Amino acid sequence: MSGKLFGTDGVRGIPGEGPLKPEAVRSLAYHAAKVLLERQGVKINGSAPLIAVGRDTRNSGPALLRALLSGFSAAGVRAVDLGIIPTPAVSYLAPRLGCFAGAVISASHNPAEYNGLKFFDALGFKIPVALEDEIEKRMLRRAPPALPKPAFAAADRGAIYLDFLKSAFPATLDLSGVKLVVDCANGAAAAFAPKLFAELGAEVFTIGVKPNGRNINAGCGATATEALQKEVRRRRADAGVALDGDADRALICDETGRLLDGDALIGAAAVRLLARGGLRGSKVALTVMSNYGLLGFLRERGVSVVTTPVGDRWVTEAIEKEGLSLGGENSGHLVFRDYAPTGDGMLTALQTLAAWRESGKPMSALGKLYKPTPQTLKAIHVKGKPPIALMKATGAAIAAAEKKLAGRGRVFVRYSGTEPVLRVLVEGPSAPENKHLAESIAKVYLTETGNEEKHR
Repeated sequence: MSGKLFGTDGVRGIPGEGPLKPEAVRSLAYHAAKVLLERQGVKINGSAPLIAVGRDTRNSGPALLRALLSGFSAAGVRAVDLGIIPTPAVSYLAPRLGCFAGAVISASHNPAEYNGLKFFDALGFKIPVALEDEIEKRMLRRAPPALPKPAFAAADRGAIYLDFLKSAFPATLDLSGVKLVVDCANGAAAAFAPKLFAELGAEVFTIGVKPNGRNINAGCGATATEALQKEVRRRRADAGVALDGDADRALICDETGRLLDGDALIGAAAVRLLARGGLRGSKVALTVMSNYGLLGFLRERGVSVVTTPVGDRWVTEAIEKEGLSLGGENSGHLVFRDYAPTGDGMLTALQTLAAWRESGKPMSALGKLYKPTPQTLKAIHVKGKPPIALMKATGAAIAAAEKKLAGRGRVFVRYSGTEPVLRVLVEGPSAPENKHLAESIAKVYLTETGNEEKHR
């Protein structure tokens, strides 16, 4: 079971199936609580230890919460139910509420039919792979005790989190006179982000702030930015902010409707921190998916790059190991370590807006700091995930593409850790060539696997 339950960002699936069946969730909660208690040397002696729990807006959330609370209670743990709240808020609040851990019920940027579970330790970090493996092993060995009555207390701590975010914006700046479109993806930030930016002085226009349990990430948010881009142009706004369902990532739209992806945001943040002497080690942690153009831009300014596998956990690990202040993914998942131990979409937006306000230029100027190398990214829906290394025809197609791009670009093929998707990234100086090579690899993969799903 090891390596199959947890993906790149916790446990994901369809509620009521596989690892998200009620008994499986209860077992996961029980063993996760036990492992985290042991790791941190917390002993149950008197009052029950606390664990902070939050969720996004999916209909399946309350049922998963009940199963989760039951498992925690069986482990002798009392939950602090934070309700619907962004994932990074749980990371921030858990240590400040005296909790030994935090748990979030969310499938982040995935469609509404999915859900998931992820855990944070007492310091607000996502738990490491070694602990996930230990939890899986214990789930195989024994079931949790008989069903107890869940022990929990509801708590509204959103104001504390919003105060923290406002404190992360420079005291010498505000957003007065700024017209800002904010897309909350019908997710956990709907009750937080518009209020945050308005209290900093912005005139806020909203998208995706009417969650109904079924519309999270549906045609809105960081994975579908067309509505945001259109609204920015229609409102003649200065900028737009797109968050995902659990608000741990953000993308920014400039005044022309052009999107600034995570790489552009990292570039802007690195320049700002470098000028202020705040870019520790003159290094940035990036995943293998980051654009060659960004790498060259940073290199020209004396900033080196620590390259990690895809997944914010690996970015965070590199940041901690190297003692860095900045890292992130091109998906918009950025970590500003001086403020938080994990990615936070609203914090990312605030830091980008600060860089923009300080520059005195239009937001579009931040998107022109470097010239991106053309990329083609194909997403292929798959029925299974056979190892790429064992697929001869697909491997040959990848090798052929790499040979054609030798010295000019790269090819990167991987399965998503959170969805049944294969991603084919081809990066090189010619967009048409990139597209042709990506299509060729996708076609060979579909033929070799007998997968009739279309790619996009």
